[in-house]
Amino acid sequence: MRKHLIALGGASLLLGVSMLAAQAQSVTPGELPDPPQFDAQGTPNFVGVSDIIEYKALPEYHEPDFVKAFVDAGKLPPVKDRLPKEPMVFKASNMPDGIGVYGDVMRHVIGGRPEGWNYMAGQSQGWGGIDIGTMECLTRTGPLFEIKADELAPMPNLAKSWEWSTDGHTLTMHLVEGAKWSDGVEFTSDDAMFYWEDNVVDPNVSPLNGATPESFGEGTTLAAPDKYTLVWTFKEAFPAQYIYQMAYGTFCPGPAHIFKPLHPKYKAGQTYDQYKNAVPPDWMNIPVMGAWVPVTYRPDDIIVLRRNPYYWKVDDQGNQLPYLNEVQYKLSTWADRDVQAVAGTGDFSNLEQAESYVEALKRSADPAAPARLAFGARTIGYSLLPNLSANGWGEPDARGEAVRELNRNSDFRLAVTSALDRKALGESLVKGPFTAIYPGGLYAGTTYYDKASTVYYPYNLDGAKALLEKIGLKDTDGNGIVNFPADTAGVGGKDVEITILANADYQTDKSLAEGVIAQLEKLGLRVIPTFLPGTQRDATEQSGKFDWTVRRNGSELISVVQGTPALAPTGPQIASNHRAGTDGTLDLLPWEQQMVDVVNQFIANKDAAARVDLMKQYQKLFTENVAAIGLTQYPGALIINKRFANIPAGAPIFMFNWAEDNIIRERVFVPKDKQQNLELSPNTLPGAPGSAGPESL
Repeated sequence: MRKHLIALGGASLLLGVSMLAAQAQSVTPGELPDPPQFDAQGTPNFVGVSDIIEYKALPEYHEPDFVKAFVDAGKLPPVKDRLPKEPMVFKASNMPDGIGVYGDVMRHVIGGRPEGWNYMAGQSQGWGGIDIGTMECLTRTGPLFEIKADELAPMPNLAKSWEWSTDGHTLTMHLVEGAKWSDGVEFTSDDAMFYWEDNVVDPNVSPLNGATPESFGEGTTLAAPDKYTLVWTFKEAFPAQYIYQMAYGTFCPGPAHIFKPLHPKYKAGQTYDQYKNAVPPDWMNIPVMGAWVPVTYRPDDIIVLRRNPYYWKVDDQGNQLPYLNEVQYKLSTWADRDVQAVAGTGDFSNLEQAESYVEALKRSADPAAPARLAFGARTIGYSLLPNLSANGWGEPDARGEAVRELNRNSDFRLAVTSALDRKALGESLVKGPFTAIYPGGLYAGTTYYDKASTVYYPYNLDGAKALLEKIGLKDTDGNGIVNFPADTAGVGGKDVEITILANADYQTDKSLAEGVIAQLEKLGLRVIPTFLPGTQRDATEQSGKFDWTVRRNGSELISVVQGTPALAPTGPQIASNHRAGTDGTLDLLPWEQQMVDVVNQFIANKDAAARVDLMKQYQKLFTENVAAIGLTQYPGALIINKRFANIPAGAPIFMFNWAEDNIIRERVFVPKDKQQNLELSPNTLPGAPGSAGPESL
């Protein structure tokens, strides 16, 4: 049973005209400082989607010579028979350096570790772009950073086209006809339906990037009338926003011919845990629709991926993509990724850990440096998210339940946000014009941001302390930590202790959590760190077993149109810090319901001016009610070795997706005179699913 902590009618809490009351009342919004001037390095060349791709048959097709040798040996069908009826064609006119050449490798360094290859059931492949290089989705959004504003919409991908019914409740999608998995099995609507029915809709399965039925709208259904057609039915009319949800990583089907026989619905005696873990990281040559296939895995050392001989994309000269024969992922640390990219022993990094900025800038400034470094806009942001579920999600004990009741109290959230010195938090990461004060909500400098609608509570420790006392949190034992009121169930009179969850793989996450811990000790709150490796942190957060979580914000707070449902708890499993309990219902606070209503109106509304106004309402609701506690906002930088060509100008490390997708890796190449002897498995192709290693002639 929930026991609320706040009872404002008691004489003990009526402070009259005391100094405490005056201090509590002094916690009022202030002027939000403008971010320091920091110009992004590189501006996108804005184009239309049709300037980048089209779908059509070409008179002839080409492939690397070593792949042709497999064809000549009878081990592979001719390239024209491996491609779809109308492949996706990348236009040379949009390629920064034109048609590429085959060869070479891109060397990544990552801090994650693969759990296995069943991302549909929630297994991580280690992040760092492995999943982006192996999976393909119905639509694509990464390259949208360079799409003209008047044409901004998800790009076609596995779904080559779509149209709405007259009433706007039905969306019919047409899949690429004849596209094949990397083992030669045709991709059809069966793969999409298996992903939808037996992974997204099945309550016992939690896909890697958190897809739920509500991600596509409450009451949405999906059907497949034939092999190449999908039909979506929505409650709302023309909810085009959900087409963004069909991109990475919420509608990227896995190979049904591999995973369906392993699913408990189709395999007698199989558990869901066995299904999730049936294809471990050493199970090589998993069929993919992406450009590269995992062929080698050595724990804590490396993952090697080789080109997909059935990849369904070409350039407009008929050259089957990708240009790069191999992609490597050295298994190290995220900090080492930056170091190796700058040094030239790695090829690519999303420079997102602010602690590395100054050294990376110094080293890349040398004209002889092997890598180029370009900062983008401030699209990296962190928030402190309080667990707002008081419905049993995560099965909290008495202390956890009491903390959640505090989290749901507006004065408590206001006290916490007012006790944080955001300028100091940012400067603890990196000094200089990088970090900006971030009160939460939409990012300054983005399309829908409105400063006038942003409510900012400045640093005010005395006012924050007064707010805690106002709601009955006082240091009754003199140890510097406030105590729960005596009548709080299970923890009455005990110190207020709050756990904070953070990713142990990222120094920035840990540094911010440590800064929060130190600053809130001055407020009288004992905050206890729970630092876990990325996959464990994610699982802990998704299970609701946390009080607070430090989280790097998603794309919804940057673009708004990507991941829109996640702007508010629009469904029982949508928000990362407020989900339904065992009864399937959400206990939304009144302002949360208002946010949900605004977001749903935004999704259903097509009028540009109305959508702008709705986001102003959203921003005010978010920041005034402290839906989450903003910590800091700063730019990221793309580090990439200078030998690579076809890198789009102004590519951000994160906007609609991460840079591994934004740069369109399948058309990136290395000119012949710059290619190095770096391939670990030259002249090989992926073997049969489950076989050991790549195949050679």
